[in-house]
Amino acid sequence: MKVKALKGENRGGLVLSIMKGVTAGLCVSLIGILIFAFVLRFTSISDTIIAPVNQVIKGVSIFFGVFIGMKKHKEMGLLSGLLIGFFFTICAFLVFSLLDGNFTFDRTLLNDIIFGGVIGAICGIICVNLKKN
Repeated sequence: MKVKALKGENRGGLVLSIMKGVTAGLCVSLIGILIFAFVLRFTSISDTIIAPVNQVIKGVSIFFGVFIGMKKHKEMGLLSGLLIGFFFTICAFLVFSLLDGNFTFDRTLLNDIIFGGVIGAICGIICVNLKKN
């Protein structure tokens, strides 16, 4: 198995793709959370459903971010997806903590970062292989 070294121009393109993916994922996440907050406001949904729905919103946001970020790349899906998921999770934590006014660094954040990286890596593999066909 050969491992290619990234040339300067490819690294710049990869960084730009990761930034695009993270930004797209954050936009989807913000929209998803706003819609869910609207639904919660006008319905009587149980509190136990909030955490699973938030995880689904994160997963969908990461998939969309990876799909947008990987549009022009046909290789390195695992690494790119992993990085998009990782940085998306950190940026989402910062954005939503700023909106909430409460920064809580705990085990949940570490679990979210791992979840984001794994979901991003899986989505990266899927997106790269979808584009090859």
